Amino acid sequence: MTQFEPAHAARTAALRAAVHAEVGKVVVGQGVLVDATLVAMLAGGHVLIDGPPGVAKSLLAAAIVRAMGLEGRRVQFTPDLLPSDLTGTLTMRGSEFVFRRGPVFTNLLLADELNRTPPKTQAALLEAMQERQVSVDGVSHPLPDPFVVLATQNPIDFEGTYPLPESQLDRFLLRVGVQYPSEADERKMLALRHRGVTPSTIDDVTAVGDAATLLAARGDVDLVRLADGVGDYLVAIVRRTRELPSVALGASPRAAVHLAAAAKATACISGRDYVTPDDVASLAVPVLAHRLVLTAEAELDRFSAADAIQTAVRTVPVPR
Repeated sequence: MTQFEPAHAARTAALRAAVHAEVGKVVVGQGVLVDATLVAMLAGGHVLIDGPPGVAKSLLAAAIVRAMGLEGRRVQFTPDLLPSDLTGTLTMRGSEFVFRRGPVFTNLLLADELNRTPPKTQAALLEAMQERQVSVDGVSHPLPDPFVVLATQNPIDFEGTYPLPESQLDRFLLRVGVQYPSEADERKMLALRHRGVTPSTIDDVTAVGDAATLLAARGDVDLVRLADGVGDYLVAIVRRTRELPSVALGASPRAAVHLAAAAKATACISGRDYVTPDDVASLAVPVLAHRLVLTAEAELDRFSAADAIQTAVRTVPVPR
């Protein structure tokens, strides 16, 4: 069996530092989101991003694609977007039908304002996320590897939206909220070179890896150790969410698997070959909160899913 060597830790930690340096040339103050995207890439998951317009969600996705040396595409989800507009369709070429691939055939897909498209199109994307393939006319077409979705939602304007049901939210590894930058970061942003309103520093972002680099880093993540005590701690937190009086539906077993995968990826990009309780606790809200359904009483009391997760974390003893 392959063992985790110091070289593995150094390689993955160096990749993280290099990506941060390249993305920092064009996006200021979104290090948490960069780390969340890297964790999703390394764990083979997807990220749901909540944030108001104008906080560089699309620009960050473009910068990460360049820094990782991957192919990326952006789809603006609208009420009239059809599943075939996303996955592809059969077209007549000569005397036979040929499959024309849609924008989902890429390494990193930015699904902008996912909740503005009807459930049928949402389901087509989520099927591709889960199965890593698209089926058209009985033929399966595998998606590229790696394949990661960064889906965004605008948490302010809900008119004309189609909220994702809990069963579909459960497919996302992480849900991350993007906030406005600090005053210092906003000043740094103004100091970057621009062509009019467009940041010209995007052209300075260079590739520090490629698909093979990412797949090798995934192999490093698989070698990270999850000690029995830390695993018990993780499971206890997940199971505690199902017992809280404020929660009608707790985190699923898939949530425990996702939390373990995200914790391993976080440990790996930090240069460690083992998961700590802090890794688990720090990821509990972004991995678990979007999977909970609160009781009506809790919602009336303005008790959030994040509050419920933090309660679960506080009530579970930390292993020593």
